[in-house]
Amino acid sequence: MAMQILGHFDSEIPLKYSRCHRLRHAICTEWGCDMGDKQLGYRIMDLDSGDRPRERLAALGPGALSNAELLAIMLRTGIKGMNAVQLAQKLLMEVGGLAGLHRISLPELESKRGIGFVKATQIQAAVELGRRFATVNQEDKPRIQSPQDAANLVLYEMGALEQEHLRVLLLDTRNQVIKVEDVYRGSLNSSVIRVGEVFREAVRRNAAAIIVAHNHPSGDPTPSPEDVAVTRAIVGAGKLLDIEVLDHLVIGKNRYVSMKSKDMGFNN
Repeated sequence: MAMQILGHFDSEIPLKYSRCHRLRHAICTEWGCDMGDKQLGYRIMDLDSGDRPRERLAALGPGALSNAELLAIMLRTGIKGMNAVQLAQKLLMEVGGLAGLHRISLPELESKRGIGFVKATQIQAAVELGRRFATVNQEDKPRIQSPQDAANLVLYEMGALEQEHLRVLLLDTRNQVIKVEDVYRGSLNSSVIRVGEVFREAVRRNAAAIIVAHNHPSGDPTPSPEDVAVTRAIVGAGKLLDIEVLDHLVIGKNRYVSMKSKDMGFNN
């Protein structure tokens, strides 16, 4: 009887759900029963094995998974009416994607429907591991040979900041990173920023050169006229101090602009 019911309703139920779940849905549809917490899409285990994030990761590698699928692996379970993947999609939409997960506080994340304290702490632990991984090479004194090398050190974290920050990469005579210094927070304005603060730590550490980086919270790294003015002032001060300013990077969301490459603020 059950197989007859499944055959009758088989074409009406999405194929991505497992045969067991399709049978349960068909029976409940035929007899009018209440599926309760087991309604369609509730559990990730109700997806066919080829559609489950863990199995897809094992078969194809993590790079093949969407952001929602990777997040679903951390969430593990969904809520009534949503499996873990659907819950992950909803959460990403609510917070503004991965950058939003990076910025959101623990209490805010915990308050999201279906998350709670345990899931919130797991997510924030994963975000922090990503942040530490992005900066781990700083301990190995990486050598900066291109704007991309410099961007790799700051792009992940600075691209998610909600307020403008100006940071300075201090370099030795071999262009190896001595330190990344956070020197300023707030709107970058040539009439407000003190150029001396940009070079304070460079002078103290006897740095041979610096690279300046600041972020645009809007996500658009297009340099503004103020960015050009500030760059020109910093480059001029570097010449007086005999500390070369190699570049000024403007950081946006997952992208950046090298002002030196664009010859913005570096020409006399």
